[in-house]
Amino acid sequence: MMTSDKNLKKEMMDSNKWVVVGVSGKKEKYGYKIWKILREKGYTTYGVSPNYSELEGEKIYDSIASLPEKVDVLDMVVPPKVSIGVLEEAKEAGIEMIFFQPGTYDDKVVAKAEELNLRYLLDDCVYATLKAEK
Repeated sequence: MMTSDKNLKKEMMDSNKWVVVGVSGKKEKYGYKIWKILREKGYTTYGVSPNYSELEGEKIYDSIASLPEKVDVLDMVVPPKVSIGVLEEAKEAGIEMIFFQPGTYDDKVVAKAEELNLRYLLDDCVYATLKAEK
């Protein structure tokens, strides 16, 4: 459950199926950038947002429960007050690994992740990680 666990990050980055919770159609937002770069890098990537039914021809889901298959990693791009509820959904869907983008968690969210025995990363950015890869 460590936040700076290099092995966990490698396991996440080696996992092929991701869901971006808080996907956005606004190209300047990280909810869009992360979803887009994961797809460009060949990851099977789903978006979850109540605000969109599709983006760039891809179906966007309104909940984790509505995803067509189990995913390995959940990338959180929503405010902490939303994140806390998403953790319950993730646990119910069998998603063990949570990648919290900066600004998506607070002490309550981290405590909830611990309580649910989820494995998570804090203080990192999947977009920056993938952008740095050549």
